[in-house]
Amino acid sequence: MSIAITSRRYATALLDVAEDTGILDTLTADLELIGATLRESTDLQNVLKSPLIKGDAKARALKSVFAGRISDKTVIFLELVCKKKRAGFLAQMIKEYNDLCDEREGLINVDVKTATRLDDSQSKELIDALATYTGKKVRASLALDESLLGGVTVKVGDTVLDGSVRHQLHLLKAALVD
Repeated sequence: MSIAITSRRYATALLDVAEDTGILDTLTADLELIGATLRESTDLQNVLKSPLIKGDAKARALKSVFAGRISDKTVIFLELVCKKKRAGFLAQMIKEYNDLCDEREGLINVDVKTATRLDDSQSKELIDALATYTGKKVRASLALDESLLGGVTVKVGDTVLDGSVRHQLHLLKAALVD
């Protein structure tokens, strides 16, 4: 089974349990801490991914790192993941969990690149237009990309909306060459 499928299954089950037991906020905060720690510590990542280290040793390592910092329910989840030999997938499970939370809240992540810096009113107008376009709440990541020459590119999931001058010039060139 692929990492993505496995991670999605664990994340779905975890989210369902968190909602059913009323610990969604606690669990989300715990997973945020674990995810941040994993991103910062390549040593911990290597321990979790190592086939030479047994699951119970991985569970002990995670318990010692997060002792007193995460809830007992989260510790039980980490023990289960280690016991089932899925500790190497933990970072992906956390990402899937966050994606599922966003999905259930009707929230979508959007990457926006502009040729010039937008002021607050322009940013708000663009985000509102994207919310109308997608029919969801939008969490936008705005970035400056001067290579666009003008205009904007927007990435919504797998879809790219390219309204940049660079793209328009490319299309014009292709039309003239053919």
